[in-house]
Amino acid sequence: MKRKRRSFSEKFKAKVAIEAIKGIKTISQLATEYKVHPNQISAWKKQLLLNAEDLFATGKKQKSKTEEELTAPLYEEIGRLKMDIKWLEKKL
Repeated sequence: MKRKRRSFSEKFKAKVAIEAIKGIKTISQLATEYKVHPNQISAWKKQLLLNAEDLFATGKKQKSKTEEELTAPLYEEIGRLKMDIKWLEKKL
């Protein structure tokens, strides 16, 4: 019989990662307290440290869409309109 994987909420992950960063308790102590593998706590801690600067980003620094992301829907619309024109010409 297979075990279901546990999934943790973002709130829980952040709580554990912040406690790991504080350094009051060791990662082993946190692992036994929260019943999570120490490697998982280390991964959450690393992820928080790498992405912490994005939390304080202003509107100017937020990721802007690339040119391709902006033009792709427009090309799709052009394609649909061309097909409609061909269909209408055929019907007339």
